[in-house]
Amino acid sequence: MLKQQLLQKGQHKLSPQQIRLMKLVQLSTLDFEQRVQQELEENPALEEENCSELEEYSDILENDIDITEDQNQSVDLSEIDEYLSDDEIEDFQINNQNYNVKKHIPIISGISFQEYLKNQLHTFRLNENDLLIADFILGNIDNDGYIRRKTTSISDDIFLILGISVSIEKVEKLIVNYIQKLDPIGVGSRNLQECLLIQLEKKKMTKEVFLSKKIIGYHFEFFVKKHYQKLQKKLGITKKNLRKVIDQIRKLNPKPGKIYSDNSKNLDHITPDFNIYISSDEKLELSLNQINIPELKVSSLYLDMLKSYKSEKNIKKNEGTIVFLKQKIDSAKWFVDAIKQRQNTLMLTMNAIMNYQKEYFLTGDPLKIKPMILKNISQKIGVGISTVSRVANSKYVNTPYGTFLIKSFFSEKMINREGKEISSIEIKKLLGESITKEDKKKPLTDEKLSKILKKKGYLVARRTIAKYRDQMHIPVARMRKKL
Repeated sequence: MLKQQLLQKGQHKLSPQQIRLMKLVQLSTLDFEQRVQQELEENPALEEENCSELEEYSDILENDIDITEDQNQSVDLSEIDEYLSDDEIEDFQINNQNYNVKKHIPIISGISFQEYLKNQLHTFRLNENDLLIADFILGNIDNDGYIRRKTTSISDDIFLILGISVSIEKVEKLIVNYIQKLDPIGVGSRNLQECLLIQLEKKKMTKEVFLSKKIIGYHFEFFVKKHYQKLQKKLGITKKNLRKVIDQIRKLNPKPGKIYSDNSKNLDHITPDFNIYISSDEKLELSLNQINIPELKVSSLYLDMLKSYKSEKNIKKNEGTIVFLKQKIDSAKWFVDAIKQRQNTLMLTMNAIMNYQKEYFLTGDPLKIKPMILKNISQKIGVGISTVSRVANSKYVNTPYGTFLIKSFFSEKMINREGKEISSIEIKKLLGESITKEDKKKPLTDEKLSKILKKKGYLVARRTIAKYRDQMHIPVARMRKKL
């Protein structure tokens, strides 16, 4: 039976300003620089300078102004002074055995991969219609160099977007005869198997190349799963000859698109958000990277304009202009305050992390990294866990020992045999060392790795080893096997 009743409950909701502030906190240094430039372009009431002149113009906000409802504004101009208040504040990696490689954020320069392919395509003698279709097909190539969409879907899109009716056979012909002829070799493949076969077709025919084509063409599943004994039996060759064939396949590039993109990137360039130094008296010093971010202030010109319009007798006549000016100045002031709050939040959070991991930042020894979760930092500085997460997940810190993602300093707590708390980072380091030293002909299983760590005093279950191995992007023992 339906009935009415009254309920009283408390709710916490973020204001639009708080949501915008959290988005600013989440931005990296480069993205924040772009955001500042965008705001300068979009809001004429915002200027680059060292100080604000708001106090000089506080006298223009004293008189009452009425706004009519037809202007669809919710702002009460009788309290203009309030808006100036401070109340709102990889599946195929055959020859990569370095499981601890640091990933960098590259800076892309030059023409895009798509443009590079398009310039080559336009050297073929294609009629205008076919060239238009081929250009469209190029747009479906991803950064790895693959066309991962079905031919039928591409054909349908060509008809819907270009208005050209094209058969699946025609699309297939353009891909095989033209797209897959472009450099780098293997581009335009639909899957890894096709990509490797295309590269093998371009090689001079030798015994190893012939057997490589046979393995990729007819026994690809055995190759991917490293069933080497089955491959030996299928091909009727010795282990020594199979090793030569596998080495031939390893020389191929599983992601041909990366050749171009990697050559156009500066892999060593990371713009850190923070810098940590060790002073002469062995103390840690923290600074925020603000080199390319200008000091902002509210435009004095716009404040003068607001003062001028407010001083006129017929205020009603200028209501629309006053509302416009107020909104722009309000937005500018909020942005200036938000920048300061962003800086305070970042410094407060990173300073807490630095002090928590003080031993590591002073010594550089990874074994000195203490177990630390988001909640530890959140409780220390009195902010939400989500705020700490936004800082940790997207920011880099430059230290005397290299540049690292702040997130990498967070880890789970483990207990060793002596009852001492240790970081899961220490476990991962030992795990990586054990795998690096293993016999690749007989890789260590998770169970064996667990026993090795137990002998060293670390009580780690097999499932935990499997979890950490996955986090380190290390394949299972069978996939690490070599002939």
